[in-house]
Amino acid sequence: MKFVVPQFIDIEPKVFGPITPRQFIILIITGGLIFASYKMFDFVLFVFVAVILFAIGGTFAFLKINGAPVHYFLLNLIQTKRKPNIRVWKKEEIIVKTLKGKREKGKIAPVKPRPSLSTRRLAQISLLVDTGGVYREEE
Repeated sequence: MKFVVPQFIDIEPKVFGPITPRQFIILIITGGLIFASYKMFDFVLFVFVAVILFAIGGTFAFLKINGAPVHYFLLNLIQTKRKPNIRVWKKEEIIVKTLKGKREKGKIAPVKPRPSLSTRRLAQISLLVDTGGVYREEE
């Protein structure tokens, strides 16, 4: 092997034990908000707000949905709700025109059906497509 291919590039580095820098920053912000609520509210309201902030901070720091952090999931959810990728096809009437030259005195000329491909010919075509046009049939 000439080159070493990096593995596990989606794993974040650990800074403090099992905590990544992203998780650490989220926990610091959550702790700051809990401290601010301690200074602003009385004890009963503080406990209520602290439990909610702790749950939200823990969710953002540690929960992963489909292998991605929660904030990526929420951003994708908001983006999908704002601008969905569903395309609606509005069916319109199509005007069919008949071709001239295929008729013989008011009658439509019969169309000859294509002959079906044999399994040998189908295998040759498949090999030609799989090799990107390199394969040439022996003659």
